[in-house]
Amino acid sequence: MEPKIIKIKAKKAFTPTRIPGADYVLNQYIGCQHACKYCYAKFMCKWHKHGKWGSWVVVKENLPELVKNESAEGKVYMSSVSDPYQPIEKEIKLTRRVLENMDKKTRLGILTKSDLILRDIDVFKEFKDIEVGLTVNGFDGELKKEIEPFSPSNEKRIHALKVLYENGIKNYAFISPIIPNLVDVGELIRETKNFVNFYWFEFLNLKASGREFGEWLRENYAESHEILTHKIKLERYVENVIDVIKNSRICVKGICIHYPKLVVVR
Repeated sequence: MEPKIIKIKAKKAFTPTRIPGADYVLNQYIGCQHACKYCYAKFMCKWHKHGKWGSWVVVKENLPELVKNESAEGKVYMSSVSDPYQPIEKEIKLTRRVLENMDKKTRLGILTKSDLILRDIDVFKEFKDIEVGLTVNGFDGELKKEIEPFSPSNEKRIHALKVLYENGIKNYAFISPIIPNLVDVGELIRETKNFVNFYWFEFLNLKASGREFGEWLRENYAESHEILTHKIKLERYVENVIDVIKNSRICVKGICIHYPKLVVVR
């Protein structure tokens, strides 16, 4: 189904952020066609009342012009309330035009779930300091259809990481959301460690994922839900996963634990 497209004019390109590892965010889109059931950005529906999350996309059509005249002192993250390479990007090329016009001295980090990102390798090579990441979690089959219905497969994402690496683009794997019994962190590391420069890890933020997802998880994966909502079991699970990460001998930039704390490794 084609999403409802809402075109707007933005006032500025870069917005200060508290996201770990970034100073600013750049959102050329708001909303995402991938329609992931657990998406933390669903809160944007409070201000953008265009329908169910995933059914609409706000397009900031003047962003390519704005970035020509703006600069950001610090690290820029693309994007926080959308995926810069969601399906609509294939046609309108808004992300590409933003990248082409951006100051190539900008310290830029990009995160996506789409192998469409490979289209823009030529532009990435113009930047002096760029990191390009793919979200990887191993969801497949009926599970992926249920909670990540419209994003490219994990196989395509892993392939994209490999191609980026082979082209000399600094890349990273964002292992998220880590959910007990549904995500095998050790296996994902083994599948990618030979062509990934560094990793970020994030345990599911059950509260931010919303009531609907929490209820779905409890109904379909009761044991996973119990671990996430039981203090002692969750702490034990987090400790075990961190041990797996530490024993993997990989470069880790950060481990996002929404409870009980955030661990950032520099």
